[in-house]
Amino acid sequence: MAEGALGTGFTRSRMALRRGVISLTVCVIFWEIVSRMHGWTGFRPPGIGNLPAPTAVLHSWLAVLGDAGYWQSWLLSLGRVCGGFVAALALGVPLGLFLAINRIFNGIVFPVFEVIRPIPPLAWVPAAIIFWPTQELAIIFITFLGAFFTITINVLAGARAIDARFVRAAVALGASKARVFRSVVLPATIPSIVVGSTVGIGITWEVVVAAEMISGASKLSATSGGLGHFIWSSYLGGAYEQIVVGMVSIGIAGYLCSAGVRRLGSLATPWQRQR
Repeated sequence: MAEGALGTGFTRSRMALRRGVISLTVCVIFWEIVSRMHGWTGFRPPGIGNLPAPTAVLHSWLAVLGDAGYWQSWLLSLGRVCGGFVAALALGVPLGLFLAINRIFNGIVFPVFEVIRPIPPLAWVPAAIIFWPTQELAIIFITFLGAFFTITINVLAGARAIDARFVRAAVALGASKARVFRSVVLPATIPSIVVGSTVGIGITWEVVVAAEMISGASKLSATSGGLGHFIWSSYLGGAYEQIVVGMVSIGIAGYLCSAGVRRLGSLATPWQRQR
């Protein structure tokens, strides 16, 4: 049975990979056709007709692969994402759990939390630049905000969704509050932590790049601004193919980070892999 399940899982993974490759191939072909349609027919499709063709983007990408500044931008943005995400995870998970299990704390903190939560992370950029001593800390703080609220809300919802019968059963068997938390509440909340983390890591990439672009990153050197600065400096220099290179780089980085979080989540919730 185990071998059959393993074979089925492998087949599904292979089919998913095949579908993904086909989807990306069709997308790139469509992009190439639309980008070159103006030269072929004189008609420029609105919205995407001005995009550089994939072949031109690939040529530009190959040209920057040997540039140390490009990889430095990757590392800087990745470091900021990881710093903000880890901080959001370290603060968001305990806060979400405590909001769920303590009514007094919830009544005091949650209204303030709900007032602050709708504020877009990028709206914090001016305040972050003013109050944090360095621009680097300001960008990491903005990145932290991108994931913090999502993780906290998911943890809170997950903890509140726990069937009360499980808690009552544990108490009836003599479990202390600490034991109930460790053995019932925390394990049942792990799937919600995983979901919040997966969504949050994607938001951090959206936020960090925008923060790098609008928080004065243009004042940094070309090798120290991150992928957001890479895109902005490419725009200022008229290198439109490199703009798309930066965008695709962000997409790849975000996908890899999300896949890593999903993988860790799968390891932390082995019971869900059997579904």
